[in-house]
Amino acid sequence: MSQQIELTVGALLDDIAARFPDNDALVYVERGLRYSYREFNERCRLVAKGLLRMGVKKGDHLAIWAYNVPEWVTLQFATAKIGAVLVTVNTSYKSAELEYLLKQSDASVLFLVQGFKDTNYIETLGTVVPELAGSTPGQLTSATLPCLKHVVFIGDGAPDGMINFEQIVELGKEVSDAELAAVEATLSIHDVINMQYTSGTTGFPKGVMLTHHNVVNNGFNIGECMRFTEKDRLCIPVPFFHCFGCVLGVMACVTHGTTMVPVEIFDPLKVLQAIEQERCTAVHGVPTMFIAELEHPRFAEFDLTSLRTGIMAGSNCPIEVMRRVIRDMHASEITIAYGQTESSPVITQTRTDDPIELKVATVGRVLPNVELKIVDIETGAELPPGKQGELCTRGYLVMKGYYQMPDETAKAIDADGWLHTGDLAVMDENGYCKITGRIKNMIIRGGENIYPREIEEFLYTHPKISDIQVYGVPDRKYGEQVMAAVVLKQGSEMTEEEVKEFCRGRIANYKIPKYVRFVDSYPMTASGKIQKFKLREMAIRELQLEENV
Repeated sequence: MSQQIELTVGALLDDIAARFPDNDALVYVERGLRYSYREFNERCRLVAKGLLRMGVKKGDHLAIWAYNVPEWVTLQFATAKIGAVLVTVNTSYKSAELEYLLKQSDASVLFLVQGFKDTNYIETLGTVVPELAGSTPGQLTSATLPCLKHVVFIGDGAPDGMINFEQIVELGKEVSDAELAAVEATLSIHDVINMQYTSGTTGFPKGVMLTHHNVVNNGFNIGECMRFTEKDRLCIPVPFFHCFGCVLGVMACVTHGTTMVPVEIFDPLKVLQAIEQERCTAVHGVPTMFIAELEHPRFAEFDLTSLRTGIMAGSNCPIEVMRRVIRDMHASEITIAYGQTESSPVITQTRTDDPIELKVATVGRVLPNVELKIVDIETGAELPPGKQGELCTRGYLVMKGYYQMPDETAKAIDADGWLHTGDLAVMDENGYCKITGRIKNMIIRGGENIYPREIEEFLYTHPKISDIQVYGVPDRKYGEQVMAAVVLKQGSEMTEEEVKEFCRGRIANYKIPKYVRFVDSYPMTASGKIQKFKLREMAIRELQLEENV
């Protein structure tokens, strides 16, 4: 059993900054920005002090809606230093999702950038909080979001009703070290400091509460699996709002004094440029990202010989892609990780010296200090190697629970502390696990988890729709695509385009059904349960998706 780290996120950064003060902590190639660990810790301390001056208290919820900007990483540590909870918002969210999250999380502060891809965040927030533009910064009174008081803009200037992020840095200069130390002294490693929303099978996303202890130790063990040291440099093109970015990326680095080289918005060319320029030794990504990098027309121009390791996760990796990552990107020690937000997030990971067969056929073996078992779905009895059942885990990595959803928490974590993942798996005699299916009707599209129930609940609000079933169908590029089978109300007519148009701007683009078919009824079991797998089989035949499987 390896050592567990008994430090808060803020104390961890203090410790690493003292050990490796001059090592690069954070490098943004596009911005020419470079912080050493000493400078990065100082900046995080300043922002922490500024938040205190703004009136933020331990336990307050602060939401961030932004792609991988430098302020994101700074806030991850600044909020933790004062025991505030950082609530991460998916960059693809639209108005309905944003409103739900800000309301359910009781967020008192929102940090945001101008926008992302096709979404103007300022306009979107304006539709959710129309009172914002006419309000005095810091004194917002919103009918929809009674907890929200401050909106902080990341970028140049500040739209009406907001303050600029740099004003918090300035406020921090008025606060003494003693004042910050007094707050830090009240923190426990078991306090919640991070909340990420995971789509729920129950229809609505749930706020997963993670503690200092959860993410520090998970990050440390993830880094250990890649054999990270202070000499490593990790390119992070995966989003910070997801555990892949903020734990497998940021925490795996900071626990080892490793350098973080983020890419703000994924672009294969920028990833290749960052790896070459900064001599990165590691890179993370979902398989579609690695494919985009390998297939970029300028791929051959880049010297990637510095690469050694990294993580590929999110969906299964085709063996040919893995071969090319090892051979053409030189990442001979690339690893595969598996987990879920509720387990902060990694449960299993392959090791750097595992053969390629294990890297494509399995998701590795359990991390140190973590228990794992495969149980019979019907009886809950533990199964021997080679038998398929539900993968369950227990240990320091299990979340504190879902925010204000005790019933949902009890469904996920049993009385003995085991987290039930809802994933079907088989473990071999050496402890290597293979994920073989899902108990829950989840769709995984390009690494994004999509729960049909959430889209169904949303589409039920359309006046013409009587019933709706959403399910995944195979897709060569993304792994799966979203499909909806719609039963219309008597006498109603509707087109496929109408269904998609209703979704646009209100739910994230990746959740909008790619395929819509209108049906009179659904295939049922004798007991009246709808058989989604039959809908999927019918769709594969009708749309001739066989070749994608």
